[in-house]
Amino acid sequence: MARIAKHAFVTGGGSGIGFAVAKTLGEAGWRVTITSRNKERLETAARAINGVQIQSLDVTNPESVRAAVKGACETSGPVQLLVNNAGGVSTALFEKTSTEAWQQTIDLNLMGTVHCTQAVLPAMKASGWGRIVNIASTAGLTGYRYVSAYVAVKHAVVGLTKSLALELAKSGITVNAVCPGYTDTEVIASAVETISKTTKRSREEALTTFTAANPQGRLVKPEEVAAAVLWLASEDAAAVNGIALPIAGGEV
Repeated sequence: MARIAKHAFVTGGGSGIGFAVAKTLGEAGWRVTITSRNKERLETAARAINGVQIQSLDVTNPESVRAAVKGACETSGPVQLLVNNAGGVSTALFEKTSTEAWQQTIDLNLMGTVHCTQAVLPAMKASGWGRIVNIASTAGLTGYRYVSAYVAVKHAVVGLTKSLALELAKSGITVNAVCPGYTDTEVIASAVETISKTTKRSREEALTTFTAANPQGRLVKPEEVAAAVLWLASEDAAAVNGIALPIAGGEV
C-alpha cells in the first residue's frame, strides 16, 4: 500500500503563490520545506507557517538543487510532493528581448522545474508514490503581448507536464500543472504601481490592465491556487494525471 504523503517541497515558497501553497499544505498536516534564493524572505515566511523548514536554493543550479533536496530529506524524509513554483517574468517587445533574457527565462522557469523534478524522482519511484505539481500559468495555455519568452517557456512547462505524466503513469506518481491567471501577489501590485505612475492613471484604473483578462473581473487569490495544489496532492486525485488546470475565472 502506498504511504500517505507527508513531506512537501515548495520552490519559491517565500512569497506569493508559493507562500500560500506552503501555508495551506502546512495547515493540512504536511511537513513543508520552502525554498528561495532570498534567505531573509524565507525566514520571514517561516515565522508565519508553523513547522516549516527552509532551504536556500537556486533552481537554475542543479548542484544547489541536489544539496537543498538532500538537506530537506535529512530533516523531513523523502519528498513526496514537489511543487515547482519558482519562476519569473520580464516584459519587452519580442524584437527587444535579448538572447540573454531568453536564456534566463528558460533557466528559471523551465530548467528549474527540470532540475528539481530530477532530484526528487528517484525516491518517489522507489516508494511507489509521489505528486509533482508544476505552477505554470495561463501563459502556458494562450498568448500574451510583450512576454513572448515567458509564454513560450510556460508552454514548454505544460508540455513537460504532459510527457512526464505519461512516462510515470504506472509508477504511482502523478504530474500535473496548475495555470493561474493574474494573481494578487507582490509582482502584480508592483506592476500596478508602475503603470499608475507612468500613465498618471489611478491605481484602480491601472489594476484593470490585469483584471480585464478575467471574466470574473478580479485577480485570482493565491489561496485559490493553493487549494488546487492541495487537491492534486491528495489521494482523491490519484486518477488526475497530465492536466493543465486553469485557475483564471474562465479566461481560458
